Amino acid sequence: MSTLQHTAAPAVPERAAWAGGQVLLLAALDGAIGLGGAGWLAGLAYGLATWVLLGAAMARAGVRAPGPADRVTLARGLLVGAVTALVADQTATPAVVVGLAAVALVGDFVDGRVARRTGTASALGARFDMEVDAFLILVLSVHAALVFGPWALAIGAMRYLFVAASWVAPWLRGELPPSFARKTVAALQGVLLVVAAAGVTAFAWALVALALAALVWSFGRDVRWLWRNRVRAVVGAAPVKGSARV
Repeated sequence: MSTLQHTAAPAVPERAAWAGGQVLLLAALDGAIGLGGAGWLAGLAYGLATWVLLGAAMARAGVRAPGPADRVTLARGLLVGAVTALVADQTATPAVVVGLAAVALVGDFVDGRVARRTGTASALGARFDMEVDAFLILVLSVHAALVFGPWALAIGAMRYLFVAASWVAPWLRGELPPSFARKTVAALQGVLLVVAAAGVTAFAWALVALALAALVWSFGRDVRWLWRNRVRAVVGAAPVKGSARV
């Protein structure tokens, strides 16, 4: 979980510094291991998209600057940009991809603790954190697909397909009840994909298959619950407070 804080400080300079940091990190990777055109293009496109979309979201919410936990999420975002560049370039050893992705995953626990300890959690910050996680899973699933086959792409694509489906079926945007199982499955996706990418076991493909099976079960259970409770949205009844996948 993360937060975006209401402050009087302007948001643009801080976001600009983050964008500069993304370029510097890509340059560091280029100098250390070499980064081709595909890597630079993917990394820069990711950085630009993050800068624009985060700025738009902050403007809509009336937020002027990131809070303390969001700075952790922004740092995680830099690592996700680096992983994106490496996967697109396909020149780095698995150890480099795994190392950067692992640090980004660990940071997910850090920004949540910071948000809780500073009492600055917000819906927008939580959404920002979720989007960073979702994109990292998408990139890792692309990496897995290059090794194990296109079926692995379903892991990263499933959340985005769910969002697209919610544009057609508004009942999918309903609030879900809190679920420890949902949180566990979500957390396992990155861990299993990173372990599989590390190649520490001959059955790495089975870890990817396990991640996909758990995700299908989790999404299927939530879709079933939302379908059964869709009447609440129609009649205007108060939704069950919890979380949403969109």
